[in-house]
This record gives sequence, C-alpha cells and structure tokens, in this order.
Amino acid sequence: MIAIRRDRIRDHRPGREAGMITVSAQQLAAAFVEIADTLVDEFNVVDYMHMLTERVAGLTEAAAVGMLLAGHHGRLEFIAGTDENVTLVELFVLQNEEGPCLEAFRTGEPVVNVDLGDAAARWPRFAPLAVGAGFQSVHAFPMRLRQQVIGALNVFGDAAGDDFATGDVAIMQALADAATIGLLQERAVTRSEAVSEQLQAALNSRIVIEQAKGAAAQMHNVSVDEAFTLIRDYARHHNRRLTEVAHAVITDRQTLGQLRAP
Repeated sequence: MIAIRRDRIRDHRPGREAGMITVSAQQLAAAFVEIADTLVDEFNVVDYMHMLTERVAGLTEAAAVGMLLAGHHGRLEFIAGTDENVTLVELFVLQNEEGPCLEAFRTGEPVVNVDLGDAAARWPRFAPLAVGAGFQSVHAFPMRLRQQVIGALNVFGDAAGDDFATGDVAIMQALADAATIGLLQERAVTRSEAVSEQLQAALNSRIVIEQAKGAAAQMHNVSVDEAFTLIRDYARHHNRRLTEVAHAVITDRQTLGQLRAP
C-alpha cells in the first residue's frame, strides 16, 4: 500500500513487492508529526481519531478506514471512520464477536492482506457482510504501547490485489503505535483505570455524535451519512471541534438549522 519513492507510479517489475500507492517521504513525515501532536489546547479524542482515519485513508487510498477503542469492560466500540454509512458501522460493531479488529486487539499483532472472498470460514458473519458492502480486502492494526492494547485501526480495500507489502505493514503499525503513544502521553496516564476513563469519555462523545446525526438527518431530510457530513463540514468551516458542534446540534435548534449554511 505505502511505498516511499520519488514518484507516484506503481512499480510492477518482477521481484518487487507491489504496494497500492506511493507517497513521498514528506507526506509520511507530515502524517507522523500530525499524529504525534496531541499537546494542543482543548485536545479531543474523537476529533483526533477522525483526523487519524482520514490521514490513513489519504496515505493508502483505502476504500474506508475506521477506529475502534476499548471501553470499561474491554469491548471494542466504533469511535471514528472515514465513512459513516450504516453497513460500515455494522461491520465495526460486529467485530466485538469476530473480525480482524478483534483479532488484532486480542493478539496485539496486525492482521493484514485478508481476501474477504475467502474469509467466510474465518469470520462467517463479518466476511459476507463486508463483501456485500463492496470490500474485497481488509487489514487491522492494534493500537498498542508495549503490552497494552487500547483499540484497533481497520483498513478496507475495494480492489483485488490491494495488499500491503512487508514495509507497508511496518509503516502502518508505526502510525498506529504513534497515535497510541500520543493519546496516552497527552493525559500522562500511568494507571490502567485512568486509561479506561479516558477511553470511556471518547465513547460518551461518540453517543453525542450519533444523536446529532439523527437530529440533522430528520431536520434536513437527508441520510444519516449525509447528516454526518453536514456536521463535520460545519465544524471545519467554523473552526470548531466536531463534538462541540454535535452537542450544539442536539441542544440548540438554531445551530441545527444552520448546518446547510455555507
């Protein structure tokens, strides 16, 4: 998927590992800096996770990227994704029972280059649903720091042969590890119960976003996916945090009505 070269041309020469795309060293360095920069005013976990999924999608040209974090009871919960359609959310939620993210979370090791068309025996519920949603490959990377795993990053591909080369896996895992370190360091967390509280706060923010999506969808007669886009675009245009706008949407009817405003 990721190959650091001087150009962006696929390399199909015999003996070379094929990646999905190429990126410049500058692009990759910028992504690492942004992911590591959690020491900012009013840092917000949910906004940070949305940024992370978008950066990974941009680097890999993946069809969809999502993030799951573990709550109080160790269950994975969907926090952020580049695509918020119902089917994709169902895929992430299902991974509490089976799927690549659950495997990566439990083992602390990446799950990569899985052909979903051949994965029904491995994940009898997850694989058919993913294929039905148009995905052909899947990869998952644990969000980890040493022996501690707090979640997983999921990458879906929609074309056959869009596999990660060996170097790609190392880069993607490094991105996931850097994000984990940034999250934990930002709160100077040293106790496991403090980590759990931080992640639970992120899950609570997620609930607010879901409520806002429903309200916006009903008010503007659009799909839930389109409603999320309205909320996200409004937040970006007004330089406000995503969770802040989501809370305003469900408490302030004026904000709700302004979502379509340029």
